[in-house]
Amino acid sequence: MEKLITEYLARIQLGGVQICENMGIVPLLFPGNGGPEYMTLREALERGALTVTEVSEGGSVPELKVINKGDAAVLLLDGEELVGAKQNRVLNTTILVGARMETVIPVSCTEQGRWSYTSREFMDSDVVMYAKARREKSRHVTANLKAAVGYRSNQGEVWDHIEEMRMNADVSAPTGAMNDVFEQKTQDLNEYIEAIPLIPGQNGMMVFINGFIVGCDILSRSAAYASLHAKLLKSYAMEALLDRKKYFPVPAIGAAKDFLQAIASSEEKKYRSTGLGWDYRFEAPGKVGSALVHEDSVIHMAFFAITESEKIGNMSGFRSRRGYRR
Repeated sequence: MEKLITEYLARIQLGGVQICENMGIVPLLFPGNGGPEYMTLREALERGALTVTEVSEGGSVPELKVINKGDAAVLLLDGEELVGAKQNRVLNTTILVGARMETVIPVSCTEQGRWSYTSREFMDSDVVMYAKARREKSRHVTANLKAAVGYRSNQGEVWDHIEEMRMNADVSAPTGAMNDVFEQKTQDLNEYIEAIPLIPGQNGMMVFINGFIVGCDILSRSAAYASLHAKLLKSYAMEALLDRKKYFPVPAIGAAKDFLQAIASSEEKKYRSTGLGWDYRFEAPGKVGSALVHEDSVIHMAFFAITESEKIGNMSGFRSRRGYRR
């Protein structure tokens, strides 16, 4: 692993454990606000500095067009959802869109049953993709980058995970929209958000569900993380909500430290980002991750723990249970 990233990992500090039901959070802090400044997706859209549209009138499922009209870079986070236009989508990787920059970004569809305009431009849904689906998407994007086919996911599996989530949540989603499930579970998800507040200087979180680490996210700037804290919490809380166990071990700080140390020994490859900087991809036993690096700074890093069932692929059973047909 490059020295820049190992030094970054070594500087991460751990806060005290916060717990709600079966989910535990260890706040991640990084001294100082290093690297370039940027706005989040929500901030840029609210200021009118960013527009996100279909790539053409006819559209293309795995791509969207982004135009940054402002004078500051804009961070689009892996898994953030955009709603509207011909169908809802999520980011396949984290992208830093430079000032006055136009680019085409790689996305996955999160609304299988619609392909018609509801608006000309996309809006922020205030949702980051359901954590389980996000980590599986990350695995497929990494594999496709290695195979030199770009930042593509396995779209069929994305839809399967969303349908599995909908069924487990026992809610209706007429067009198969992931966002419908989040909206109908708002009250339950808010309980997690209210119980796990942002702490001063927080840059990220490491998440335990049922006593075991499922993943972590950390950003270079605490102000940006503050804007994304509730979004990320909802992503992980949805998984916790749908996988509640009656008994589980209390999250341990020691396990969080071990996870960070294991990340530092990961194998890595880097690829040119579709925005600014480089997209690093990491693989280690039972783990997969990514980091966006620009101007010698780690802008965003996300790592996920892969369960034994996910290593071998657990969607075939779900497909047969719901009468899956390709």
